[in-house]
Amino acid sequence: MARLVTTTYGDALLELVKSENKVDKVFEEICEVQKIIADNQDLMDFLNHPNIDKNEKIAAVENIFGKAFSKDVTGFLVTIVSKERTKEIPDILDYFIKDVEEYKGIGTAYVTTPSELTQAMKDKIVQKLLATTKYKEFKMNWQVDESLIGGMVIRIGDRVVDSSVKTQLDKLSRQLYGVDIA
Repeated sequence: MARLVTTTYGDALLELVKSENKVDKVFEEICEVQKIIADNQDLMDFLNHPNIDKNEKIAAVENIFGKAFSKDVTGFLVTIVSKERTKEIPDILDYFIKDVEEYKGIGTAYVTTPSELTQAMKDKIVQKLLATTKYKEFKMNWQVDESLIGGMVIRIGDRVVDSSVKTQLDKLSRQLYGVDIA
């Protein structure tokens, strides 16, 4: 159910800002709101408190966000609070951000290698990913895992390309265990 709420609100906001040509502006503001909410657990505790009146929560949201953010963003937050979906705010904002990045052709890639890569190697990987995917740009996350031995693991969304030596050795090991020696 929470996933449906998240996608419903996130998709609705994206459709609204696309129709009004405000995608970039609202995207920047939502990223700021996300940081504010992540850094202020007291605010989320207040918004989620069952004994605080909904109108007080709405007034607080308007007071906190109304001065610094557009009416679109403030109104969006007020709508979420008025529908008593405050627990889902972080997930809704995350979904909206990922939805906009997808709309703008920005992918997120997680690359794990057994050792630190040079900048030239990183650039080559990025260029290869751009050439082989639909994305125009990538947000890269580089990690080192010495247990891979060699090769690399690349994850983009739910797609994983694992060319690590560790995985190849694991596959070979499983195949050898399955061999009958008579």
